[in-house]
Amino acid sequence: MNIEAVNLPILGREEISAVSSVLRGGALTSAANLGGSRVRSFESAVSSFTGSKYAVAVNSGTAALQAALYALGIGQGDEVLIPSFTFVATANAVMSVGARPVFVDIVRENYTMDPEDLERRITKKTRAIIPVHLYGNVAYVDRISEIAKKHAVYVIEDAAQSLGSTYGGRHTGTFFEMGCFSMYPSKVVTAGEGGVVVTNSREYRDRLLMIRNHGMTKGYDTSILGLNMRITEMGAAIATEQMKKLPKFLDTRKRNAILLTELLDKISGKDDDIISLPRPRKGENVNWYLYTIAARRRDLLHDRLSERSVGSAAYYSTPVHKTPFYARIASAGNSNSNLGPSQMRLTNTEWAASVVLSLPVHPGITIRDVKTVAGAVRDAF
Repeated sequence: MNIEAVNLPILGREEISAVSSVLRGGALTSAANLGGSRVRSFESAVSSFTGSKYAVAVNSGTAALQAALYALGIGQGDEVLIPSFTFVATANAVMSVGARPVFVDIVRENYTMDPEDLERRITKKTRAIIPVHLYGNVAYVDRISEIAKKHAVYVIEDAAQSLGSTYGGRHTGTFFEMGCFSMYPSKVVTAGEGGVVVTNSREYRDRLLMIRNHGMTKGYDTSILGLNMRITEMGAAIATEQMKKLPKFLDTRKRNAILLTELLDKISGKDDDIISLPRPRKGENVNWYLYTIAARRRDLLHDRLSERSVGSAAYYSTPVHKTPFYARIASAGNSNSNLGPSQMRLTNTEWAASVVLSLPVHPGITIRDVKTVAGAVRDAF
């Protein structure tokens, strides 16, 4: 049953044929500055879809964040403000370039970065902000932009989960210096493993091309620090075919999400165990990567749905600042550390971690499946 999974890759003959073509041709990757033909096709598709001038494909969403940080010269001694309510990759990317992540609380309405808490945590060491468009929900980009300009700091969008989400008609990833998407198998489109950075800056694009290829332009001419972040031609071939299907994927997700909300509305009005359903704000068009509700007895609901073979998942029941690695850093910190005890007061983050539960609305499920999911939630309590 497709409803046993909250998300799954939707692959067909087109992707298989594209990979076979690469294998028959034998050019599995390319160290050329602009990449191989499939990489260039994928980048063109992403630019066209998002309305960005440039796109640079890499081998993961994490690599996309790393490359963007390198391109801005973020490093030792710098602070980067991020939410703790996100996948750990956001924080790991910051740590990997030698900078320090400073955790910011979220707003309860859509689980994205709280602009007011963000501004309180800016210091003289702050160089960048990384808002996360979590679950496909668009962060409060207007207010974040005001704060970034006021304090003269960069903004990199972690748009890993939000390909196809828009606000005010603009795609996520295109509001600031750079935006980073993921093509992990569970995302709205996949490359197997892959990522892409979009930007409107030719300077950043040229730096990104070098960064993904050991800082080289023409081979053995390394002029800046880079790594092997190249995506394979096979991965790019899969992603190119997926981009062709993306509009249909998004339409199906939206249909399923709207129906699920209508059905759960009837339940939530009678059952105070369901705290809230996802509600896009005015001007926001969500890609419905994850349909996430808040429920008081979240773990009980999860277990009862599992008994009915209905998939659900709590993303993220452990916020980044409470993972063992980051908790150790905090406990070893001193009074000057932004990872010290005062940094851990993230009230909304810890609330969300205890109540969120994501339900399936992916393109692999039917209207009948959506009704089954809603019925299982109704019966769970």
